[in-house]
Amino acid sequence: MFENLGFGEIALIVLVVILLFGPKRIPDVMQSVGKGLREFKRAVRDVQDEVNKAMDEKPGPSQKKQKHLPDNSADQEIHPASGEKKPEKV
Repeated sequence: MFENLGFGEIALIVLVVILLFGPKRIPDVMQSVGKGLREFKRAVRDVQDEVNKAMDEKPGPSQKKQKHLPDNSADQEIHPASGEKKPEKV
């Protein structure tokens, strides 16, 4: 990731960080960054575990996909005089 950074670029980045945060706040900032990275990695690992668990499970009788048939009642119009259902014109 940092293969292309030389000593000069790294020194410049460190200097900018020191100027922005000051030498007393740098440990607090780095601690916060470390906690954030650990939490992010933990969340990614949890998601990967859930996906792997879902891939390994076989669908049981209650988990089988059921065929969903569309409800055609919304496509029909009830004629006010006779009360019959008439197909709606599309």
